[in-house]
Amino acid sequence: MVEKKQILLIEDEAAIRQMIRVALEKHGYKVIEAGDVAQARVAIADSRPDLLLVDWMLPDQPGTDLITQLRAEEHTRTLPVIMLTARAEENDMIKGLDSGADDYLYKPVSLKNLHARIKALLRRAESHSGGNSTRPILKSGEIELNTHSHQLNISGHNVPLSITEFRLLAFLMAHAGRAYSRTQLLDAVWGQNSFIEERTVDVHILRLRKVLKKRSADKAIKTIRGAGYLFDNEVSQIE
Repeated sequence: MVEKKQILLIEDEAAIRQMIRVALEKHGYKVIEAGDVAQARVAIADSRPDLLLVDWMLPDQPGTDLITQLRAEEHTRTLPVIMLTARAEENDMIKGLDSGADDYLYKPVSLKNLHARIKALLRRAESHSGGNSTRPILKSGEIELNTHSHQLNISGHNVPLSITEFRLLAFLMAHAGRAYSRTQLLDAVWGQNSFIEERTVDVHILRLRKVLKKRSADKAIKTIRGAGYLFDNEVSQIE
């Protein structure tokens, strides 16, 4: 019997929690509920969920702060996260994704769209955990990306990345020197028919650059006007 995927829903409004829980349970998921960050922390430790749905406005702490903290912790740094919020301005989306969320959905949430996003993100997570047997380690100067342990090391320092950020960097490094459009990156990293806005690619590239800049490696990802993004440094593979 296939074990049900566990989703932790962190939302302070009980009516919204119930609506989402009922919808997801019909699709075969086990849904754990938390009304604030404190409850979420307990649930993460006790249940080890497969994916988080995080509301931005929570009573004890913003959801963005929780995501940032989880990305900095070893056992949760690759935990798939979708942010749910009524904040629909583009700057809010950028801030939400910049906190480390893999995806961002506006309220009121389309349950059909939410299910599609969850399926796609869990699929990426499973692919991520499977590793890459053909190119286990990608190395470019001081940048070393291990696709087996899912770790990024720059100058000997471990740099935490979300699943989406890791897959995006791995794809660009594996195809170094070639520019890819946002549409091509969506298909390659998020999957075809992923229901993701193209602007999301820009935000994740921006976040990747900020992460790399901390180790003076941000210039490796270039923007090519009219073409897209490319990893501009030479990359070698270590078996």
